[in-house]
Amino acid sequence: MDTFVADPTRLIISALLALFVLLFLIMKLRFQPLIAIIISAIVIGFGSGMPPLMIVDTINKGIGETMRGIALLIGIGSMFAAILEISGGVQVIANTLLKKFGESKAAVSLGITGFVVGMPVFFDAGLIILIPLAYQIAKKTGRSTMYYAIPLAAGLAVGHTFIPPTPGPVLVAGMLGVDIGLVIAVGIIAGLVTLAVAGIWFGNFCGNRYYVPVPERVAEVKPVNTDKIPKFGVIVSIILIPLFLILLNTFSSIIPQLAPIEPILTFIGTPFIALTISTLVAMFLLGVRQGYTLKELEKVMSASLAPTGMIILVTAGGGVLRYMLQDSGLGYIIGDAVAQTALPLILVAFLVAGLVRIAVGSATVAMTMAAGIMAAMPETVLLSPMHLAAMTLAIGGGATICSHFNDSGFWLVKSLLDIDEKTTLKTWTIMETLVGFTGLLIALLITLIF
Repeated sequence: MDTFVADPTRLIISALLALFVLLFLIMKLRFQPLIAIIISAIVIGFGSGMPPLMIVDTINKGIGETMRGIALLIGIGSMFAAILEISGGVQVIANTLLKKFGESKAAVSLGITGFVVGMPVFFDAGLIILIPLAYQIAKKTGRSTMYYAIPLAAGLAVGHTFIPPTPGPVLVAGMLGVDIGLVIAVGIIAGLVTLAVAGIWFGNFCGNRYYVPVPERVAEVKPVNTDKIPKFGVIVSIILIPLFLILLNTFSSIIPQLAPIEPILTFIGTPFIALTISTLVAMFLLGVRQGYTLKELEKVMSASLAPTGMIILVTAGGGVLRYMLQDSGLGYIIGDAVAQTALPLILVAFLVAGLVRIAVGSATVAMTMAAGIMAAMPETVLLSPMHLAAMTLAIGGGATICSHFNDSGFWLVKSLLDIDEKTTLKTWTIMETLVGFTGLLIALLITLIF
């Protein structure tokens, strides 16, 4: 499809109008997000003067291209997370780290647990699974639940925002054409630094400043029988399988000794293949070997797919917005405007993602739109792989900042911790913003070094 270039003024007005429509439909009229996104995309198309048939083709392309890169990851990731949950594997990770670090470093151990679990598991699912551990420790120590919940939430947010195979960074990397293995390497380094700032340091601040008791409705966490399930090392190894395979794929193209088996490494290092392999291993080691039948596993894994339909469709809707903006020529218009400013492309990527995040609330939509706009800029093609990896970080950071009333994560944290909106804004929202800006600073540092 040839790129349609609208009148710049008309296109910008259409884009702003579409954003207003999106906010009005979601926040005021409580429209289902997918319907609101499609309507907003159509507003952009007609407002910019695109032919009706081109609007339809662009919507179809946006859904198809986005689903192709993300649907399998979301589905397989959900099933993988379900196996981890029923096996007690997540609690074993947390309990082992608690034993290793001791209660005095319990916040650190929970942050690391969240970081590891956040890579293959959705944020919402990870928080629901792990938050009882924060309750348990807070009850035992008498400290504010916030002292343990913030590091845990930060670890999950960092793992889910910066490091493949979680869908967000995979999608952004695919749009920008940057190697997944490089994104993993950069994301792990950035993630650990960000966890230290937004999770450990800020968690300590929140724990000392805001006393939040354990909710009365919370029951004690049932202890896990560690004799019945695989040990800590086995569980962590299973979680790290997709990262290892993706990194092998990356190294196969630069290490001559791996050249003979490069096609095989490329195949098993494809993100959805790597995640499938780890899920099969988990089915055997965490499922069958622990007494679950294949029929029982099938029921658990099928049930985990129920909530993924919404995630996949809203993600696809974000792709529709991305292609509508791209095919209408907005990327070139922004590119021309950026070329006349002194702002680095990394900063532009962060700001675009951040503005969409604040306006719409969805990190996925923010990442998709920002990546689409940046990918459409001619200047982006000239960037080095390391700069593109840094841009992936910046987009993830921008899509994380300022979680507030239009973000489902905001309400999830508020309800789980049983706190009011004001306290949630002062703790959760600031933590998310620290994650975003720390990611941006590391991205800028990478561009300066390389």
